[in-house]
Amino acid sequence: MSPRFGSLVPPYIQSLHPYEPGKPLEEVERELGIRNCIKMASNENPLGPSPKAKKAIAAAIKKVHYYPEGDAFYLRKRMVKALGVYSEELIFGNGSNELIELLIRCFVRAGDNIVVSKHAFVVYKLITQGAGGETREAAATAQYGHDLDAMARLVNGKTKLVFVANPNNPTGTYNTEKELCRFLDNVSHIPVVMDEAYYEYATAKDYPHTVNLRKKYPNIVILRTFSKVYGLAGVRIGYGIADAELVQYLNRLRQPFNTSLVAQAAALAAVDDKAHVTKSRKLNGAGLKFLYMELKKRKIPYLPSQANFILVKSGNGRAVFQKLLREGIVVRPMDVYALPNHIRVTVDTERNNRRFLKALDKVLAGSGKP
Repeated sequence: MSPRFGSLVPPYIQSLHPYEPGKPLEEVERELGIRNCIKMASNENPLGPSPKAKKAIAAAIKKVHYYPEGDAFYLRKRMVKALGVYSEELIFGNGSNELIELLIRCFVRAGDNIVVSKHAFVVYKLITQGAGGETREAAATAQYGHDLDAMARLVNGKTKLVFVANPNNPTGTYNTEKELCRFLDNVSHIPVVMDEAYYEYATAKDYPHTVNLRKKYPNIVILRTFSKVYGLAGVRIGYGIADAELVQYLNRLRQPFNTSLVAQAAALAAVDDKAHVTKSRKLNGAGLKFLYMELKKRKIPYLPSQANFILVKSGNGRAVFQKLLREGIVVRPMDVYALPNHIRVTVDTERNNRRFLKALDKVLAGSGKP
């Protein structure tokens, strides 16, 4: 096939490597001739969505011939009450990923940069490159977390955004409120995006309460999602909390019907089902404790996590991923995050966690310990 459009595409787009999605479980089973695969790759809630959210989705289907509320009217009203913020400080997106893209499109032009930590969510870098910008990447801490002091030193006159994933995907590490405040004291002139996709799973006592910190640090932008603890990854809805002026600029770029009618209804029901959130967090806590214990018994290195996944040092992560596939276990290899000897494993039910460990034992027995 002869190239037709390459000459029209900027070099920074041509050199992009797209985000690598996983294959559907059904396709993995078909290709490998296996059954009953378990997906432990994408940090989804193994309990699924709240029963109330499922009912809301079923009811909303009857109305899908209508356009959704363009500003998520009822969900916005509910979240104002839940968060204690003003309506004009909220923005909703097709997952928090869309809000990341809106922020970068709004602030970053060719020649500008963002500052991130090494091993942070790869999408920041991908979207920035797509906008013609540069990503300045600070070295991580010894435990692969965000070194906020190192990040502050990279901020310069061309820096338009700083991204702090807290807890961080894929390492599960976090920054304390004390660390964050010291950083914010030094970076007060540009938006600092706190990506809190795993906020509800964090249990550390010194984890920052960023909604409260906004009073002192109005440059904080908080991103959260209904994809993780709420179990609504498939309907795609998230939200941002930021200064009202910043939000109105983002709304100039936001598409009018960017969150679906079904997603808004599901999120509205999910946010009020506190029992389901509690159950999900309890399951995750028990799963983390069990996996820590079992990995420690096997002398397999791992990072303690404030999220619903564990970063496991497995040896060649890509090879281990491929071998686990043949055992019906789908995890995430971490070479794309400059962690080639690691895999990321979603915390699942006790039964599935045991299946993962059994498969990992088999795989590592054949290739040696990590």
